Amino acid sequence: MKPINIKEKYTKFDTQWHPHQIALVDDMQVILAKISGEFVWHSHKNEDELFYVQRGTLYMRFRESGNLENEWSETVHEGEIIVVPKGVEHCPTTKDGEEVHLLLFEKQNTAHTGDVQHEKTQTEYPKI
Repeated sequence: MKPINIKEKYTKFDTQWHPHQIALVDDMQVILAKISGEFVWHSHKNEDELFYVQRGTLYMRFRESGNLENEWSETVHEGEIIVVPKGVEHCPTTKDGEEVHLLLFEKQNTAHTGDVQHEKTQTEYPKI
């Protein structure tokens, strides 16, 4: 039971789109990620995700599953959170090469890219 210095934890890694676990809370994990560019369209059938923007601006894109024409985006500024409900297809994105720092809360069994397998998919989250 010691305080966790989140700013210091961000200095421990440079990899983008690779979550790093910093704590466990019951069956939830607290993870940090650095992102830039566009991720992968995916959803999580049984889990919600909470994204807290520590630095930068996140553009969370959404669409109705399978409907490529009904897409919308929410802008999440530094200091704000967004919750993506289970089953909602989403694609985290940044603009203009900006690196965004995220803190996420999700269940420990949440698959990084849901059922989608992609080169950015991670199966192991380093503990830092």
